[in-house]
Amino acid sequence: MAEKKETGITVKKDQDFSEWYTQVIQKADLIEYTQVSGCYILKPNSYSIWEKIQRFFDNKIKSLGVKNAYFPLFIPESLLKKEAKHIEGFAPEVAWVTQGGDSKLNERLAVRPTSETIMYDAYSKWIRSYRDLPLKINQWCNVVRWEFKHPVPFLRSREFLWQEGHTVYATKEEADKEVMQILDFYSQVFEELLAIPVIKGQKSNGEKFAGALYTTSVETFLPNGKAIQGATSHCLGQNFAKSFNIEFLDENGSKRFAWQNSWGITTRTIGILTMVHGDDKGFVMPPRIAHTQVVIVPILFEDSKKKVLTASEKIKKELAEFSVELDSREEYTAGWKFNQWELIGVPLRIELGPKDLEKDQVVVVRRDNGKKENIKIKDVSKKVKELLEEIQKDLFNKAKKFLQDNTVEAKDWKGFIKAIEDKKLVKASWCKNEKCEASVKEKTDGAKIINIPFDQPKTLKENCVLCNKKAEVIALFAKSY
Repeated sequence: MAEKKETGITVKKDQDFSEWYTQVIQKADLIEYTQVSGCYILKPNSYSIWEKIQRFFDNKIKSLGVKNAYFPLFIPESLLKKEAKHIEGFAPEVAWVTQGGDSKLNERLAVRPTSETIMYDAYSKWIRSYRDLPLKINQWCNVVRWEFKHPVPFLRSREFLWQEGHTVYATKEEADKEVMQILDFYSQVFEELLAIPVIKGQKSNGEKFAGALYTTSVETFLPNGKAIQGATSHCLGQNFAKSFNIEFLDENGSKRFAWQNSWGITTRTIGILTMVHGDDKGFVMPPRIAHTQVVIVPILFEDSKKKVLTASEKIKKELAEFSVELDSREEYTAGWKFNQWELIGVPLRIELGPKDLEKDQVVVVRRDNGKKENIKIKDVSKKVKELLEEIQKDLFNKAKKFLQDNTVEAKDWKGFIKAIEDKKLVKASWCKNEKCEASVKEKTDGAKIINIPFDQPKTLKENCVLCNKKAEVIALFAKSY
């Protein structure tokens, strides 16, 4: 039986995080690089994760009456410029089409960086009366943002997949309510599917979405000491409605501008998942998001091969409610297959050899902690269900402990600087002054406000950590992607 060349991870996660991440996403077969910097192939192992996120979130938003549609990839420059603050925020990232075939275009076309402008131009034609509201539309699509920073697969790429919801309401109260409903759904994606704890809060004015009234987000913290935004839910107020003439006649026959929201989550989630749960052996998939939850690896010898394979097939059928692979390949040793499935991150491995068969048992191995257990074949289905639930819970609790252990409260500027240098997520009092916020970024070489958590103390004892003036909120600070 031939042993295939070693394909495992060759660096430690805590010693060279960047190289570790690069190896994991390639060797776990998540991604393939292309000739265009910042544009990647999402292979089946990663795209299947995105599909599960899609199904989960799509069901959630449809329960609120949101409907899916599709809008064009190309946006005329005149439309993109209609909301000044919006285009100012995206201008450096826009990719332009200036020529079609041999003909120069009369007007530049932006390759969709986000769809507010093209969607709201249509909304202005569709909305006339309060009877046309609320309008709740979402689209699953790709976007292009021509980042000039160093691309990081999944986390910062020039083309990525996302959903973007764009809704219209008659009142601010309705819009505000939906902002929080959607943010809760995003929190559930991370915590219930990906087993990653997040912090819900509002962005500072300096960090909010360009053109929004306010932005809410879910944020988490990564093992390399950087914070990362998981998803955002924005109240756009009436800014776009005024720019695009999205008006309606209310019940009294008076003309009013509509209130709008937009919200999105991207394939960045897969990168966050990799970084949070991955280890020195490779990728680790929480069971609820795993494309393969269980792999059965039969230990094959010529004299017992038929019996072992027959028993393995039977076990696979008994586990029909789960996503199961039977790896009966004979060209690789069992040891190589164990390592390969660990690298891919499958939550549970079932080993079955002739000696196990004699004892009417299997060996079950957990991917998250490597724990092995002998289980009677008759109990496999029940035990697999219990173990998958346990793994999901344990991964979340481990990540939650990491987040808690790496969140530091800074009482003064000296403590703040030390916490940032130690690569921590810093809780500190802030006066809400934008100049003060900008000063923090300048004095710390890039640390910024991640968000202002909704969970605030009733009273603030400390003054602003930077300027020592009266503080208004506790904010989270860190260096981030």
